[in-house]
Order: sequence, then C-alpha cells, then structure tokens
Amino acid sequence: MLTPAEVLSDTGPLARHIDGFSARIQQQEMATAIAEALHGHYSLICEAGTGTGKTFAYLVPVLMAGRKTIISTGTKHLQDQLFHKDLPVVREALNVPLTAMLLKGRANYLCLHRLQLIETEGRLVSKRILTDLVKIRQWATTTRSGDLNELAILPEDAAARPLVTSTVENCLGQECDSFEDCFVFKARRQARESDLVIVNHHLFLSDMSLREQGFGEVLPAPDCIILDEAHQLPELATTYFSQSLGSRQLLDLVQDTRTAVSREAADMPGLPALLDTTEKAIRDLRLAFGMEDNRITWSDIREEATVAGALSSLLESLQQLLDYLQAISVRGKLLDNCWRRCNSLFDFIESYAGSDAVDYVQWVEIRGRFFYLNQTPVDIAETFQSRLAGYAAATIFTSATLAVDQDFRHFANQLGLGEMQTRVWGSPFDYQQQALLYLPESLPDPRAPDFIEAFVELAARILRLSKGRAFLLFTSHQALQTAAGLLAGLIDFPVFVQGEAPRSELLSSFRETRHAVLLGTSSFWEGVDVKGQALSCVIIDKLPFASPDDPVLQARINHLNRQGRNPFMEYQLPQAVIGLKQGVGRLIRDANDYGVLVICDPRISTKSYGRHFINGLPPLPITRDLDDIAAFFAAREK
Repeated sequence: MLTPAEVLSDTGPLARHIDGFSARIQQQEMATAIAEALHGHYSLICEAGTGTGKTFAYLVPVLMAGRKTIISTGTKHLQDQLFHKDLPVVREALNVPLTAMLLKGRANYLCLHRLQLIETEGRLVSKRILTDLVKIRQWATTTRSGDLNELAILPEDAAARPLVTSTVENCLGQECDSFEDCFVFKARRQARESDLVIVNHHLFLSDMSLREQGFGEVLPAPDCIILDEAHQLPELATTYFSQSLGSRQLLDLVQDTRTAVSREAADMPGLPALLDTTEKAIRDLRLAFGMEDNRITWSDIREEATVAGALSSLLESLQQLLDYLQAISVRGKLLDNCWRRCNSLFDFIESYAGSDAVDYVQWVEIRGRFFYLNQTPVDIAETFQSRLAGYAAATIFTSATLAVDQDFRHFANQLGLGEMQTRVWGSPFDYQQQALLYLPESLPDPRAPDFIEAFVELAARILRLSKGRAFLLFTSHQALQTAAGLLAGLIDFPVFVQGEAPRSELLSSFRETRHAVLLGTSSFWEGVDVKGQALSCVIIDKLPFASPDDPVLQARINHLNRQGRNPFMEYQLPQAVIGLKQGVGRLIRDANDYGVLVICDPRISTKSYGRHFINGLPPLPITRDLDDIAAFFAAREK
C-alpha cells in the first residue's frame, strides 16, 4: 500500500489525475505527519506556508485512514470548494469508497413552514422580496437539499432569506407540520450516516455547545477532526461562547407574535396594541444608544438617564407581553413558541441589566438600525479545551498563520490546548526571486495627523510603478474612506472601494479589470485569492494592531494586567503579527506570481518589537529605495 508521501509524489495517483501536478516536499511531509497523528490518535498543530497545498496534505491521509472524520474550515466558500472540487479529485485518485456530506448551518436551508407563513399571512413586503419569494417557491418543488445557495439568483444578503429560513428560537422542531420534509433535519440525519462531514467553524462550534449542554449533537461522533484555517478559531469561539441578544431578534418576535395571533388568537383585541408598544420600546432603546455605529462597554452607559429609561420601558412592555402570551399559549404551537421566546429574551435582558460579572465583558454594539447586547468571556481557553475533549478525537489544527517566531504558544494558550506536537513548513515559493519588500523611510508616525496624506501620496507613486494591479489594505474603515477620497485625484487607474459593492462582486470586477486598484479593510486581509498579474502589489498602511478602545480587547488587557502579565507582548503583539502574515499572504499565490509588498508603518523598523513582524514574513529581499521597485517590475516585464 502506498504511503501518503508516495500518493503525493510525481509518480503517484494524484499526478496521474491532475495535469501539471508537481510534488512538494512540504506537502508530503505534512501528509506524513498527519497520517502519523491519526494512526497514533494524538493531536497536532501545524503551520503550512502559502502554496504548500495543505488541503491535499490532510485529505490524502484522512481518506487513506478510512475513519469517521469531521473537516471544519473557515467559510462556506471554502467548504464548497473542498466538497465540490478538492475532495472528488482525491477520492477518485485513491479510488476510496466513502460517503461524504456537506453540512451547513440552518440559515442556509429553506424552511418550508416559514415559506408557507410568509405566503399566507399577507405581510406587506417589497416588490423585490415578492419576486424572490416566487422564485423560491418554484425552486422548492424541485430541490433535494433545500440549500439556498443552489439559487444563484438569490444573493446571500437578500432580504427574503431570513423570511424563509428558521432560527433556533423560531424552529418548531418535531411539532412542525413540515418536520418530515425538513431540509435541516434531513441534512443532519444524512451527516450522521456519512464517513466524512465537511462543515464550517460556526457549525462545529454550535455542535460543541449542544454536546456540552446535553441537547444531543448536530454532527456524528468523529474519530478525527481537521480544523483548517484554525487561526480563526480563537475569535470565532469567543463570539460563539458569548451570549448575545439583538434588536432584530426582538422585532422578529413581535412580527411572529402578530402572525401567531392572527392565526390562533384573532379574538384578542388588546394584543395588537401591546405589540405596537413593544415595538416602539425596542426602537426607542436603539435611539437611546446614539446615532453613530459604535461598540461601547455597558458599564459606561448603563446609568445614563436615556438608556436606563428606555431599557426600563422595554422590560415593562416585554413583561406585559410575556404575561399575555402565557395566558393564551395553550391555544396553538405558534403562540406557545412565541411565549417561550419572549420568556428567554426577557430573562436575558433583565439579567444583563443588573449583572456585574468579572469573567465576562458586557458591551453594546450599535450597527445601523439595530443594537446588540453582548456578554463575552474574557478567556475561552478552559471552555474550548473541555468541549474539544468531549469528542475524544485526534485533532489537527492547521493554517498558514498560527506561529509567532516559530512558536505556537499564543495560539495554543488561547484555546487551552496545553502541550501538543507542533510542526512548521515554509512556503515552497521562491520569494527571493518572486517578491520584494519595500519599507519606506520617510513616512511619519502612523498616529500623526499627517500620516494618511503622506501614505496616499507615496501609494500613488508606487501604483504608477506597478501600473495599478494592487491591493491597498487598511486597518480601519475611516482610513480607507479618507484614502479613497485623496487617491481619486492622484491616479488614473480604475479604483474599487470596499463598501461600494458586495465583496465577491468587488473581487470579480478587480480580476476582470486591467490595472485595477482595490481598497479594503479586514475582510480583504485573508481568504482572498487572486493569482496572476492582476495583483502584483500589496500596500499596507499600518501594522494591524487592534483598536485599544474595543471593549473585548480592553477587558482582556485588564484581565492579563490583574494576573501580572504583559498584555502587549503576550496578546496584542502576537495578534498583530498573525494579522500581518495574513495580509502579506495575498501577494504571492502561485509559483509564477511576482509582486511587491509595501509596509508603510515605520514602527516595523524603529520599534524593538518590529523584528517579530519581520520574522513572521516569508524570506523576502528588503529595500528602502523606491527605484528598486521600478527595477523589479522592469526586469520581469520586458
């Protein structure tokens, strides 16, 4: 029988199935290490540089081992790519008879009950939503999976989506008339019967929570778990282990109660007025938080008269609604569901208003017309470790960005992983020939008021040398918007700015437009793959330190200070180093790519901690001379 390294060799079965396949020693070594971990039933943290081919490096040993496996990755896009593109190739090459399932969260599946409700309740909706509902109904008669992503004409942010999908709160479970045809439960049942299940991190963390609470599980009990894009886990787990309530949930409760009353208690004349009062109280609380989008620590605003008054009015309205719903909940399952949801939401808000928890930070996010009350754990290590231990599975954590100075302690400590075997494989790309790092000397301190103007002026000069073909990556939306306005009059290249169109549309336009320039913030620092010369320059404004005003970060800094530790060196710096590695990874995506990386933050050279950022980069030649950029492109574009 072949070894994983032999499968991935120039003479192996993958080479016979993939045109242009080239063996990479890093990929072969990674596959061997994973195979050994699976065989020995131990866990492994491994970093594989860009171009290693880590997907095949874990698929090959997983399929060869033939064990029950969960593969979790960062996004639905990567999930789809793994299931529809990568897995079929490896399965065919190895000729392995295994059953595989792509499983997503419930928000991706059509809910037949919710579709019927929206069609029959007569709610006023926009013409666009009505058009989408007609298309969804037509598709519902033919789909086997119920996955709304099959409907290419229905974008992910379509207003019709939340109207025809269920949530944990409004799902009726086995009491639903459509339960036997429910796409969510059919998908989960199929997943439990499959050898390999591909999920995203949100669903995996959801399964963790359900097992911990004793409510069963979404996923099958695995022998091994692969956590790809594992660098995202600490932040996602923090979000998932938080408790949160949004005004959208409250407004949905009001709307669903209106529907329930019209169907099951139309003879209750006082209830519509009470629902109107409750809806007004929800919107008044939103206004009390101010007009601007913001993230605020709850303790800083809880005593403000407008906030305290609006919250008191909301609790009073919810209490009245709760009493009313309790009295009539026996009339039908819709009313019973609304009563239970109202009870849960009331309890959360009442507890939130009076809590002074030390292990959690309470904060409010204001975003557009909505607000979110959040209660976030300061430290998730113990929770994550205990829930992961419940699987008793060999677990592989992998990403291109996990280590800081070849050390995994920052990542492992965040998740409570303790002592664990670790490996690092560098990229197979020839960065000495393919890339150039430019560190300008003349820019002011990034905190100086004239920094953004100086940055844009320098960026324009560089863009003229690269002929556009660039990403400008920013650490804040404010800096992006300022730079976009300043840049418009300095260059003649097409410019795409985050926020002007959906992310996928911006990327598509960038790829298809010659000499384009794209300005983006955090969502463009990772998960973006532009191969070829459409992207030949990445310009980064500042080292990606998180804002010290962020409530969760401030709570973690205080937590580490109380323990007598150094929050900057132990948390803020490692986070920024990993963030920079992600941004830099956008530049070289293929062995034939070439390009220039520009880091405009002088602190990378002037501060003692700058060496940690340099050590985290690929082995790039460094220059401080702008003429070297011109020479670099001239040598490759004769």
